[in-house]
Amino acid sequence: MNAKPIAVILASGGLDSCVAAAWAARDYELAFFHADYGQRTLTRERAACRAQAAHFQVHRLWEVDLGFLGRLGGSSLTDPTLPIPQGAREAPGLPSTYVPFRNALLLAAATAWAEVIRAAALVIGANILDNPGYPDCRPEFFQAFERVMELGTGPDTRLKILTPLLYLDKAGIIRLGLELGAPLHLTWSCYQENLLACGRCSSCRLRLQGFAAAGVADPVRYVPGGRHAWREAEGPGEGA
Repeated sequence: MNAKPIAVILASGGLDSCVAAAWAARDYELAFFHADYGQRTLTRERAACRAQAAHFQVHRLWEVDLGFLGRLGGSSLTDPTLPIPQGAREAPGLPSTYVPFRNALLLAAATAWAEVIRAAALVIGANILDNPGYPDCRPEFFQAFERVMELGTGPDTRLKILTPLLYLDKAGIIRLGLELGAPLHLTWSCYQENLLACGRCSSCRLRLQGFAAAGVADPVRYVPGGRHAWREAEGPGEGA
């Protein structure tokens, strides 16, 4: 029996990358790539990533230091002097949660590792329907980066970028995760808390709206009142 090809999962510890890993696990042996880029919730995200790696029985887990991204500043995810957005969707324009050129740097580092371990694919849980306007989540960005990989790697390297969630909204991602048996209870989405999810930041609100639209309860624990904060702020919309 032939061994499965290796796929490097850009594993943040979050919901999307967890579902992307469950999707890839059907056809690939998983290798988890997790980055420290100075994010506020690094401790909790790393714990979530490690728990998911254990669930998927991942034998290759690389935790890479890209902390210079946090030191550069310019993002509310890494700079504590900048406020984290408190709505499910941010104001028009480049979001404050955008980390400059993050996905390109993550993909570049993951590509180098993928060459060493002879992986066949990089898998990233990006999506364009629910993200708040990140330029490095667009399909044309991934197409261009795949061309960069082709030009910049060795002649025996054959790498592709897989984006299985690209055209799914959060509810669709959750439904897919449930169908695949993804360990959604081991994921972390909150932008600002490391113990109990706040329920108020833009990421928590989008997550909670997605679970409500999917008709299932979010298994993650929230601060008192946090689980219903998005309803209180935005009124009785979908899933109310």
